[in-house]
Amino acid sequence: MIYHHQPVLLNEAVAGLAIRPAGIYMDLTFGQGGHSAKILSLLGPSGRLVAVDKDKLAIAVGSKPPFSEDSRFSIHHASFNTLERLVHQLGLSCLDGVLIDLGVSSPQLDDPTRGFSFSREGPLDMRMNTEQSMDAKTWLSQSDFSEMVRVFYEYGEERYAKRIAAAIVKERAVRPIETTLQLSDVILRAVPARERKKHPSTRCFQAIRIVINNELEELRQCLQQCLDLLAMGGRLSVISFHSLEDRIVKRFYQKEASGEFFLHELPICNDEIPRRLKKVGGLIRPTAEEVEKNNRARSARLRIAEKLSK
Repeated sequence: MIYHHQPVLLNEAVAGLAIRPAGIYMDLTFGQGGHSAKILSLLGPSGRLVAVDKDKLAIAVGSKPPFSEDSRFSIHHASFNTLERLVHQLGLSCLDGVLIDLGVSSPQLDDPTRGFSFSREGPLDMRMNTEQSMDAKTWLSQSDFSEMVRVFYEYGEERYAKRIAAAIVKERAVRPIETTLQLSDVILRAVPARERKKHPSTRCFQAIRIVINNELEELRQCLQQCLDLLAMGGRLSVISFHSLEDRIVKRFYQKEASGEFFLHELPICNDEIPRRLKKVGGLIRPTAEEVEKNNRARSARLRIAEKLSK
């Protein structure tokens, strides 16, 4: 089956990389290759683009024409928090730019067999890397009440976390929770009030997906590795889709741009504090025109930074 995918903030995210024709770039979330194709169109004959994705379906896309026919391009099945190891394996010394497009791609959401969507019947999977053992069904069957409350509250910012966790514990005592619509129905019955324009299952499905795929911790690890591997003047362009991701990116940029990582108690002038990053512009959101064409772009947030020093 073919799923339509529109890359979000395509021009803005790639423009933020300030592409150098002979540069070396990485797309750490290849997906369907929209951002990669744009980067390749701006690279010269000696430029290079390395793509990464933990989803094997994305790897399959990148292993076919036109990408497979471009000698400047390679794609690798890996999590982006293993960036440092991959760069060393490829014999690269540093990078001129890195693009990260977080969240779930349209093909993942639209394929009911992947289990990401609460609006389509499918197995409770939610794994981005289908080779890992832990899926959503297993997590729901093994997690106790307090763990579910913590995950729903911390990763979903769900105010009815206790009600929902209690409903899940009660339901699974009667029968296993194995499908997306079954879980969604449990959540619907547990939530006493609905938010306008937001399905009651949105937050819990997000929370389970985050914990299953270790998304936030991998993002923290990846950002640090990106900074370490970027060349002087190299750019980092990150698109996030919910406040938890965006907060991590924002705070990382702020820490490295202000020199907070440095020991402030040392006798040193403010202008002597080493700052490793500078923020390039402010928060970028999709235009009304883009949101109209692609409703899934509505929550996207882009932040760009440039490396200043080692």
